[in-house]
Amino acid sequence: MKHLIIYGSSGGTSGKTWEIVKHLQTKLNTEVINLSNYQYSYFDYTHANKDDDFKILALKMLEAECIIFITPVYWYSMSGQLKVFFDRLNDLTSFKKPCGRQLKDKSMAFIATGSQKELPIGFEIPFKGTAEYFDMFFQGYIYICTDPESFSQNEVNHRLTDFIERLRI
Repeated sequence: MKHLIIYGSSGGTSGKTWEIVKHLQTKLNTEVINLSNYQYSYFDYTHANKDDDFKILALKMLEAECIIFITPVYWYSMSGQLKVFFDRLNDLTSFKKPCGRQLKDKSMAFIATGSQKELPIGFEIPFKGTAEYFDMFFQGYIYICTDPESFSQNEVNHRLTDFIERLRI
C-alpha cells in the first residue's frame, strides 16, 4: 500500500512530532509532505490562488492509497498549516471536483501530539468528517503526549507499530 504523510507544524524539522514523522517515514518507506515547504494560501471563493502549490499537494494525495496527517495540538485544534490545507480541500469540491472524486476509497488516518494527557474533545471531527465527505475510509488515530514526564520513546515506537498494523492494507 502506498502511504503519504502530510505533516503540518510550526516546529519545522525539530521536536517530538518530527521524530514521529521520521520514524513513520522509515517504517512505511514513504514520502513526507512538510506543509511548511509549500506555498499555498487559505481557501478563496474566487479561486485567485488556483496556481499555488495546493494543486501539487492534491495530486500527491491522489497517488497515495493511505494518507496520514500528523500535527501537534495548538490551542485545542490542528496546526494552522494543516487547518489552511484542510480549508483548501474545498477546491476539490468545486472547480477541482474530478480530483476530489478520486479520493474515494482511499484511507485516511491521523496522529496528533501535545503536552496534555489526552487529545481535546472533538479534535478528530474534521478528520472523520473529511474522510466521510470524500468517501474515504477513516482508519483512526493515535494521540501521543509529549510531556517529558510521560514520554517514553520505546512506548511511542510500540504504539506507532500497532498503528501501522491497523492501517487498511
